[in-house]
Amino acid sequence: MTNERKTESIVRSHFEQFKDLVELEEQASDIPKIDKLLKTASKKGGGKGKPEFLITFKSNSDLLIVIECKADVSKHESKSKDKFSDYAVDGTLLYSSYLSKEFDILAIAVSGEDARHLKISHFLQLKNEKKATSIFGEKLLSAQNYLDGYLKSPEKFRQDYNTLLDFAKHLNEELHSNKIPERDRALLLSCILIALENAAFRASYKSHKTPQNLADALVQTVLDELESANIIGKKLENLDIQFSFIKTDTSLSTKNNVLKDLIDEIDENINSFIKTHEYFDVLGQLYIEFLRYANSDKGLGIVLTPPHITELFSELAQVNKKTIVYDNCTGTGGFLISAMQKMIQDAKDDQETIKNIKANQLIGVEYQSHIFALAISNMYIHQDGKTNIMRGSCFDKDIIDAIKKKMPTVGLLNPPYKGDKKTDTEELEFILNNLECLVDGGTCIAIVPMERALAQNGKVYELKKQLLQKHTLEAVLSMPNELFANSKVAVVSCAMIFTAHKPHPKNKETYFGYYKDDGFVKRKIKGRIDAFGKWDSIKEKWISYFINRKSEAGFSINKAVSAEEEWVAEAYMETDYSSLSKEDFINEVKKYVAFNVLNK
Repeated sequence: MTNERKTESIVRSHFEQFKDLVELEEQASDIPKIDKLLKTASKKGGGKGKPEFLITFKSNSDLLIVIECKADVSKHESKSKDKFSDYAVDGTLLYSSYLSKEFDILAIAVSGEDARHLKISHFLQLKNEKKATSIFGEKLLSAQNYLDGYLKSPEKFRQDYNTLLDFAKHLNEELHSNKIPERDRALLLSCILIALENAAFRASYKSHKTPQNLADALVQTVLDELESANIIGKKLENLDIQFSFIKTDTSLSTKNNVLKDLIDEIDENINSFIKTHEYFDVLGQLYIEFLRYANSDKGLGIVLTPPHITELFSELAQVNKKTIVYDNCTGTGGFLISAMQKMIQDAKDDQETIKNIKANQLIGVEYQSHIFALAISNMYIHQDGKTNIMRGSCFDKDIIDAIKKKMPTVGLLNPPYKGDKKTDTEELEFILNNLECLVDGGTCIAIVPMERALAQNGKVYELKKQLLQKHTLEAVLSMPNELFANSKVAVVSCAMIFTAHKPHPKNKETYFGYYKDDGFVKRKIKGRIDAFGKWDSIKEKWISYFINRKSEAGFSINKAVSAEEEWVAEAYMETDYSSLSKEDFINEVKKYVAFNVLNK
């Protein structure tokens, strides 16, 4: 005869090992909020819920573990998941649905009487979300592994990211009310984040007697930190100039508590995000948010690549621990940070390799002084890489020679989009410049306006010819139409992928992908976001089809092209009629009729 007490004993013994990290309670809780939520959570309906175990973390009050046990492994999970009193999974998910009104819940179901043959399921249900997602595996983990896995989960990232965007809106309004200029807001933010890395400043900033003293101390602390990180000479002088406004701004240097309160808020809301979600371009993303709320489209003068695309490019380029990455249009460093993340993951905790990655394998060039300051700050916040970012023009011979000596193997870039057709540099010239600096066989991925891929005459056509004469066009991916909506730029773009210093063979087929739907949707407050969690599965398909050069009607095709032809999937791919429905046909007819009526 089965005995559920044996199962409970196994679970209890497992978690009692981690009493320094967690509090273990059984069937009830001394925490009033938990007790209240369980009052109507009975598995049989109409009474109080009594889970086998409730586990809270001493260091994190947001996460609560709830565990249900069954002795018989055949009673682990029902097909309908609604046999709450009879099955372990069904029961723990019921409790999770109640407790997730106030907590992030890790719901665990454990079945079996033998520790060697347990059946275990884990589910994560975040606060106020209806869906519980399967997570971890089929073994009980340590308390620390549970906490780390929860904090680093895609679900938790989306939750934290949405919270970050909410704070960005609040912060922008606060900075606006204090009359901090738009272009200075991200610089102020970066300055504060660097200063908070200094233990002495963190301990003393609240004790400064005047706003001017605090402003002076903030800037000096940052300069000292950067100098100690081997940022010296003209680099440091430029940063001093860029951050100097903090010492003279009326609100920051004369009004009581304005700067101090900002430091408090940034530490609580942004610094904590950075510590949890390493190697995410927070500064760049907040810069985009400030741009969204700016009064004019040119409020900050730059178009930054969304983080999910910088991550995608690193994966398409198959960045690893041996890669040396070069971005000749660095911006705030988004591509370099995404690449760093992939490289460090591949290094698998080899500290010497990680140290070398950060010191020698991330290279950038940025022309604009205030953006250069942001890039340096961003790389510092992510612990190094900043000493290999140069300020100047990527077309300068001295810079080209210096980059070539570093032998970059992968180039990633989002070149400045032309504002003035007569004087601005063509986007394809930046691609040629990047490719020139790569080693033979290196990979370059650039995102440019679709218009450049369509050119069949003029200067851009000549640049297309140059690209094929010197390098191989491996792929062109048509990107989502509103990809840069958060930067308030309505440009339709494509990603071009080249192999460096290998002239394009005459009959070589190039892969063309119609990568228009990334699952992101526009929301009034948060902008363009992955609201439904579709991106991970979409990204997997995009990468797989590119690597395997797979053709699919309506999505991708392989085609031999020359410079005279259009470099876009739309020009060549077959239509997938199987996806068309009667409703699609009716809607198109309605649009056509409406167009004719309105344009008579």
